[in-house]
Order: sequence, then C-alpha cells, then structure tokens
Amino acid sequence: MNTVTKLFEKLAHVDRAAIIVARSGLVVVLLWIGGLKVFAYEDEGIVPFIANSPLMSFFYRQPAGEYRQHMNPAGTLVPANLAWHERNGTYVFAHGLGTVIVVFGVMIALHPWLPQVAAVGSLLAFLMSFVTLSFLITTPECWVPALGSPYHGFPLLDLPGLLVVKDSIMMGAALVTMADSAKAYLRRKVAAPQAVSRGEPLINLLDRSHRSN
Repeated sequence: MNTVTKLFEKLAHVDRAAIIVARSGLVVVLLWIGGLKVFAYEDEGIVPFIANSPLMSFFYRQPAGEYRQHMNPAGTLVPANLAWHERNGTYVFAHGLGTVIVVFGVMIALHPWLPQVAAVGSLLAFLMSFVTLSFLITTPECWVPALGSPYHGFPLLDLPGLLVVKDSIMMGAALVTMADSAKAYLRRKVAAPQAVSRGEPLINLLDRSHRSN
C-alpha cells in the first residue's frame, strides 16, 4: 500500500508539468491548424461547417446546398470547383479565420512574458471551441448518413464529427491555461509594488515570475 501511495504522491506533483504540456499543445494545434488555412484543401474542408452554421453562413455568397457539388477531395484539383469556391468567398474567409487562429496561438505562447495576454488568448480559444462544438448540431456531415446501412445518425459520428468532438479537449485545456495565466498575472501584479518599495529592479521580478510559471 505504501508503494501505491508513493506512486500517487508522485503523480500529484506533475500538475505544473501538465499545465505546460496543455499550453504547449494548444499553441502547436492553433498555429498548425491556423497556418494550414493558406492551403485550398483545408479551406474547402471547412465549408460544410460554415455553410450550415446560422452563426457563420453569412460569410459565404452561394446558397448552402451548392457546396456538395463542388467539394475537392484532399489531393485532387478540379479547376471548376476552385472557381466556384473563389466566387463563394471560401478562401477569403478561411484566410481570415486562419489568421485569427494563429493570433490566438501566439497570445497563449506569450504566457511567460505577458500572462494577461495569454489569459485572454486562452479565453478566446475556449469560445472558439464552443462555437466549433456547435457544428455537431448544425452540420449534417458530422453524422453517418443513411445510405442503406441501419447504422446511421446520432450517435454515430462520421469523420467530420470525430474532428469536431475533439474540440471538447481543447475547450478544457483552454480553461486550465486561462486560469493559470490569470493567476500568474495577479501574482506579478501583487509582487511588483513590493519589489519597487524594496528598490529591486523589475527585471529581477520578471525573471522570478518566468521561472515560477
């Protein structure tokens, strides 16, 4: 029993490392996914989500039902479909969205230096994940279609649905990093006047805060 207790004591002390891993994972995912929005295949891949969303469909110019006729499977190139997506505003919207996602990732990465900015970035990533999860309700492609098999519809997720539901993990990670960055900012805000009153250079305070974070 002592061995089990010691094991759990060690596990309990990885909480700091866990937050670092969660924050690093958020930064990597946001920068990577946001950066991929410069490629046409990724821009076209999110069309079903946006076209069916009552919150975002206004970004597109063509009727929602038309996109199914113009989807390019990853790795293929159909010039007529590209032209349709250009008219639809698919690429312009995706490039803007990708820029926003990258900005969120950069904000979270600033935690060691500007934890208040990182806290806001994490909050925005949480809200973005919340919107993404709403696609499970609005996007038909998230569920296995009725094409003859008795197994279709809720709760049988198709590939787009599998990708969306994983955002629930990102949502939780964003909340954890948001709280951690907010705490770091408050600690620094309290410590700064004390350091000034002692005549301690602020650079020393920032260095200590960076090590503790």
